[in-house]
Amino acid sequence: MADQEDEDLKMALRMSLQSDSPEPKRSKPGENAVGGEEEESSEVRNRRKQRELMAAAAEKRMMAAAKHAADAAAATVVGTVEMRGAIAAKQEKPGGSSAGIDKALNLVKREDKNVNLGKELSVAEAGQLFSLIFGSEVTKEVLRQWSNQGIRFSCDPETSMGLVQHEGGPCGVLAAIQAFVLKYLLFSMEELNTAMSSISTNTGLRGFSKHEYVGADNFSSLTEDKKSIALVRSMAEILFSCGTNGRAVIASLRILDGDLEGSVDSSRDEVIAKALDGLTIESGLDFHNVLSVNEYTSPASALERIEAMLPVYRSRMGAMLFLISALLSRGMDSVQADRDDPSQPLVTAPFGHASQEIVNLLLCGRAVANVFDGMMDLGGGMFVKGISTTVEVGFLTLLESLNYCKVGQYLKCPRWPIWVVGSESHYTVLFALDTKVQEENELEGRESQIRRAFDVHDQSGGGGFIGVEGFHQVLRDTNIILPAEKLEQLCNTGFIVWSEFWQILLDLDKNLGGLKDSSGLSGKKVFDLYHFNGIAKSVMNGNQPSSGREIPLQRPRLTKLRVSVPPRWTPEEFMSDVPAKIDPGAKDTVTEVSKPEPSQHAPLVDCIRTRWARATCSWEGDAPSIV
Repeated sequence: MADQEDEDLKMALRMSLQSDSPEPKRSKPGENAVGGEEEESSEVRNRRKQRELMAAAAEKRMMAAAKHAADAAAATVVGTVEMRGAIAAKQEKPGGSSAGIDKALNLVKREDKNVNLGKELSVAEAGQLFSLIFGSEVTKEVLRQWSNQGIRFSCDPETSMGLVQHEGGPCGVLAAIQAFVLKYLLFSMEELNTAMSSISTNTGLRGFSKHEYVGADNFSSLTEDKKSIALVRSMAEILFSCGTNGRAVIASLRILDGDLEGSVDSSRDEVIAKALDGLTIESGLDFHNVLSVNEYTSPASALERIEAMLPVYRSRMGAMLFLISALLSRGMDSVQADRDDPSQPLVTAPFGHASQEIVNLLLCGRAVANVFDGMMDLGGGMFVKGISTTVEVGFLTLLESLNYCKVGQYLKCPRWPIWVVGSESHYTVLFALDTKVQEENELEGRESQIRRAFDVHDQSGGGGFIGVEGFHQVLRDTNIILPAEKLEQLCNTGFIVWSEFWQILLDLDKNLGGLKDSSGLSGKKVFDLYHFNGIAKSVMNGNQPSSGREIPLQRPRLTKLRVSVPPRWTPEEFMSDVPAKIDPGAKDTVTEVSKPEPSQHAPLVDCIRTRWARATCSWEGDAPSIV
């Protein structure tokens, strides 16, 4: 019976793929011409009707069987997906052989092996997705960059915790994932162990010990299992954040779905690389032809799917597939509603860089274009949107040091001391091993409280000025009592500038709500930061072959910085007069001191100063690069 159904299905597919109607039998010589025409016309109709009935019956059987599959949402469209794929292949290659039909049948039969083939995007959805990401005037070079970047860890021991970037463009995707990976590797071992226990049991990946911790300069101790679990957990968290914690949509390639099963991990990379040979993405139709998507509302199911797809994410299509998954998890209509200008593509011209909207989507689940807190009222009923809630990992940018934008407190002060760092053309990651770098003493906390109250009334997008009415509300909310002459001085122009208000606060006694510290006991902080740039750089590995020349090694860059931060309320001249009080044993902890150390400069330092004002930094070796 099963063999007969296969034959019926094969016949239906063959007949439905024929571009022309089968030629009718010809009348024999001597037969009545008119009668022959009637007989011929009737036969054509009968053949067509037979073909349509067989195809409909075959599809009906496939869909009925699919209802009993584990993943009903994906399985119910398996038959339609593969039949359409075979028909599209036939239409694109006239005269194709039955090999395409046999391949379609094999894909359908994989259902019996519990292979989740997912559902396809419609032609309209695929076109919308391509236009959303790349627009209508994208170059082949940009498409090549985004089609040739996998998500894989560095094989260099010193940078083994980092994801390697080989192509320009997708760095925004990699940096965001990297930030979450570091969160799990550095600070969430116990949480990760609990959340991944089922996957560790089912797949053989070993969970973390409760006491395992990645210490300073010890990234080489990370095992592949640890990194894989952290990566799986990070990707799942990002996708569920995009799906408002209710769902995650995971995109894959239909030509690879069968290759995820049955082969050992060591051979999967080779199998997938061979399957992707010659695959190009140049239009929305290509998305329609190759993508399959699955929606998950269960975190456990999503984690298992992502773990199974790690070889796919390591492939050259990995970064693009993850971006597509994030966009579909959020929903394309919701992504467009998040944006201030939905007419522009998310990948920016002409070099194909990830836009701020992509980075914000991955960091906070919303594809907003700005980095300030909340919304800004432009007047006339027009608003632009920023970050609306606290985030796990943050964002700093060189553009703020150049006064092009203002990063809000949500991104500057994330839950964990990890930041994606943006420059004009690249994204990297800055992080600390100690959460104390974000702790505030009494005066710092007071200053942050006043600044947040001020920013609530700042409609300039971080420009640092508010109206008189808003200023009086700030004074009430923060219990600041200004002398009459100081109040008149600030309000006589009709608006209050933060820098002028700040100077008055520095000279206002604490009992009046100010920040004046006559004791001089509050010193500056000293701590360590690490900067990771995923772009592979040629370095000498010290191995000298018979030729006597060193062989360059391609690896990312990791730089350790010593950071000194003076109190924000202390004048510069005070810092130069007080002797140093540095604890030499405090290597990686926050220490309070009172005298600056010799410093070095690089653009990264300017980014750090947007988070820690007047910070000075020093490092060994090459300067950290954010490009």
